[in-house]
Parts: sequence; C-alpha cells; structure tokens
Amino acid sequence: MKFVTAIIAVVLSLSALAAQAHDGHKGGIASAPAKTVKAPFDIVHTKITTEGNLAVFHMAVSGKAGQSKPSKVGKLAGSDVFSYVWPTTIDPSAVGFDQGAGILAFAVTSHPDFDDTPLYDENGDGNLTNDGDLWHSHWVVLQPDDACGKGALKVVDIPAGAKPKLPRTWPGLPLLIDSPGYTPVFNADSVEVKVPFDDIGVVTQAGFDGVTSALRVNASVHNRLLCVVDVFKVASGKLTLPGKVNQ
Repeated sequence: MKFVTAIIAVVLSLSALAAQAHDGHKGGIASAPAKTVKAPFDIVHTKITTEGNLAVFHMAVSGKAGQSKPSKVGKLAGSDVFSYVWPTTIDPSAVGFDQGAGILAFAVTSHPDFDDTPLYDENGDGNLTNDGDLWHSHWVVLQPDDACGKGALKVVDIPAGAKPKLPRTWPGLPLLIDSPGYTPVFNADSVEVKVPFDDIGVVTQAGFDGVTSALRVNASVHNRLLCVVDVFKVASGKLTLPGKVNQ
C-alpha cells in the first residue's frame, strides 16, 4: 500500500511540473516549430509579463535555448553576434535614450570576440573584458538601413562628434546600446530575464515581437557597425509586433 501511495505521489508531482511548464507557455505569441530553423533558435513562444515593477521577458524554442553560440574569428571586424530579441513599441526614452530614436528592443546576446559589458564580470575571474561569449543582456535601438541589406535592421550608429542622450550604463561603443547587467536565465527550452522599470506603465501598454538572429560587426566603426545579417525566425512571422503585455 505504501508503495502504491508513493507511486501516486510521484505521478501527481510530475503532473504538477508538467502543468507549470505548460502554464509558462500560455499567452503571448505562439509560433509553430520550423524544421528549417536550428532548434536553439526555433521560437515557439514569446511573451512579456509584469511582476510589480519588473518586466519579465520570456522566449521558448523547440530545442535547448542558449546551446548554440558564434564561432570565434579572433578580431572585432567581421565577428558575429547571436541573439534572442524582443522588439517593442516602448519609446527609447523610457530606458535613457533620446525620444523617438528608433525601435527599442531588449536582447540577450553572445559574441566571443569582444566584451561590451565593461561594468560587469560575468565569469567571475576578475577580468571585466573577457566574457562576451557568456549570454548577457542589452537594450538596443534599431533602425532599417538598406546598406545592411534590403530592409535589414541595424543597431543605430552614433556619428562622430554627435552627443545623443545615453543610459548611464552605456558601454562606450559608438552605438545606441545599453549594458544594464540584467542576468538571463536559461532553463531547458527557454530564456527569461527580469528587468526593473521606474514606470512599469510604459511596459504594460507596449506591443512586442520575438526574433532570433545573427548580427555582424562591420570593419568601419562609424559605418553600419552592427548589422542584422541573418534572421533565424520571427515569432509573429512578419515582425508586426502583435504581442500584448500580460495577455
């Protein structure tokens, strides 16, 4: 009898875990798996929810999230960046950029050839400049630039001599990028990041989408420095930002 009771308890526990995992994929944007997309970047679910003053960015894929990273090329020019991205309708001024500067997106990235989080020591070895390969978070401002490819997006460049408004954790690159140090959490098929906001209302009214992509660093620092060169998958199919926060 005790054995049967123990078995029932295990089954109930597993059922509860399965239900929790299923609940984690409720709401947001559901995407059908695609055999043509590598499983670590094959988006099946994207959502943004809020918990108090925190925005929770969530993305699930058909494989193991974070498993695939770029190969090291040994120099900045021509190096690649792999990314999980949430483009939003939030105005860039909400996180410290100029109002109307472009499309504000939250991104989780890996790039072994450079480190753009100079305030943080992600691998804990005492060196702040050698852990770009570890998955980390950014705010980026995007705009289309046909020089990157017809209809392609880039992270907005800061022209030489220009003085745009920048967040206090701007990493010093000539780009509209912020390195706020919010830690991404990978759990099997998903990646999730909790991001604090002074005014969570700007999030609750926002639209969003989900994108997995590769970017490439251009050789010219002030000429299309960081272009999106390969879109692995768009959650909505056409980057229409249909997602509604908390829905």
